[in-house]
Amino acid sequence: MYPYLFNPPDPTDLRHMQQALEVARAGEGHTAPNPAVGCVLAHGDMVVGQGFHPRAGAPHAEVFALEQAGAAARGATAYVTLEPCSHFGRTPPCADALIRAGVARVVMAALDPDPRVAGRGAARLQEAGIRVEVGLLEAQALRQQAGFRTRVTLGRPRVTFKYAMTLDGKVAALSGDSRWVSSPASRERVHRLRARLGAVAVGSGTVLADDPRLSARLPGEPERALRPVIFDRRGRTPAAAQALRSEAVVISAPEADLSHLEASAATLLRAGSLEEALGGLGALGFNDLLLEGGPTLAAAFLEAGLIDEVQVAIAPKLLGAGLSPLSGPLRARMSEALELPEPRWETVGPDLWVSADLSAVPAVKLSALLGQP
Repeated sequence: MYPYLFNPPDPTDLRHMQQALEVARAGEGHTAPNPAVGCVLAHGDMVVGQGFHPRAGAPHAEVFALEQAGAAARGATAYVTLEPCSHFGRTPPCADALIRAGVARVVMAALDPDPRVAGRGAARLQEAGIRVEVGLLEAQALRQQAGFRTRVTLGRPRVTFKYAMTLDGKVAALSGDSRWVSSPASRERVHRLRARLGAVAVGSGTVLADDPRLSARLPGEPERALRPVIFDRRGRTPAAAQALRSEAVVISAPEADLSHLEASAATLLRAGSLEEALGGLGALGFNDLLLEGGPTLAAAFLEAGLIDEVQVAIAPKLLGAGLSPLSGPLRARMSEALELPEPRWETVGPDLWVSADLSAVPAVKLSALLGQP
């Protein structure tokens, strides 16, 4: 038995799935290597339980929602942003928990790309006599789970390239001064983006020049340590760098001397290429990577085709001479420029933000499960 596409959507179902997506946001940036997932249990308009997955190793969203609902879960509809798991990992299968609780119907936003699940959770629910529907607000769920899906299918984190530039395309003055290109509102947005993705990558040049903490600082909240990734081909990172904490990873060329970093709490990773480096990060459980490195590192990622998303803040300032966001690759003709597909435009304070996805978010297609073309 297989799940079937959710069509046409009911307004009540739409509202509950939207709530499940909102609930899932509480786990964003905390759950790697797992995705952020939300679950809402309801009888018609009445919500009887909700929950989200807070971190890897903790119970999944369905478990928290079922605990909150108690006996009221029997006969309810479960709205889940990702297909319930059907295998034993760090936690028992959520599909079995929903079956034991006696839910009557499960609406999923998207199927799980993990080959240990990939339709098996939906099939197990159907075999137990539970009505299953798939695809409600799927696009929003795929977006929320994009990093997880990239790691599972490609073996590497999803890379988001973020930078701020002036209206004439400069990220810093010739002196290297870049404080501040964008507005306070844009800088707050950047920290929210950092918190959502959970990992920030820079080059050793940035570490030497600024010694950043690479954290997320949001109004009214304590400073949150992220997972710093330092691309340091030659082993130049100082042992006293603020970013060298237990969550950090330093990536260097195989021949680089990192003896001065061996006593640090950071993970030292050797890689002969960016592809190998990202594969190593995927193996370490990184779902996402926010690339904030300088023009040389960013150009290398672009040339290797390893940038999945672009987020750019354009400030209404003119600088004249200055540094560009990319040092290459060199294009001889305008026709050779990389054109961003379906860019999204919005204003943040006085700044203009442009974002675009350069690669599709991997999804599990029902047609594949059904053996259809």
